[in-house]
Amino acid sequence: MKRILGLVAVMVISAASYAQSGAKIEFKSETIDYGTVSKEDDNGLRVFEFTNTGDADLVITDVKSTCGCTVPTKPKDPIKPGSTGKIEVKYNMNPGPIRKTITVTSNATNVAGGVVALKIKGDVVKKEEVNILQKKKTLLEN
Repeated sequence: MKRILGLVAVMVISAASYAQSGAKIEFKSETIDYGTVSKEDDNGLRVFEFTNTGDADLVITDVKSTCGCTVPTKPKDPIKPGSTGKIEVKYNMNPGPIRKTITVTSNATNVAGGVVALKIKGDVVKKEEVNILQKKKTLLEN
């Protein structure tokens, strides 16, 4: 009886450790806040950094955005265990609020279906244009 219980215990521990193996993706942050920016002062490029915390190569198979105004770029090569990678996101900086989701699909075992939803947010404002004549008038009055 002790041998059977010992064997069962070994099998449970082996199964648990087997389930923990594979590629794992850990993002530095799953949200990037652009803040309040203007198209003239910002190119819209941001980077999501991540680490493969697993024990197998991490392969990013797909990266999609919720609209064409946001263009994500995925790593081409597998990310080795312990190594870092990045997903670049370029927003077109149209004036207005930014609320977009980037869906990352990979072979990561620590997220459901290997899918992670990343978010970008912020507000793009038009740069205030100053009328030169108004500026001169203000200077002369002071």
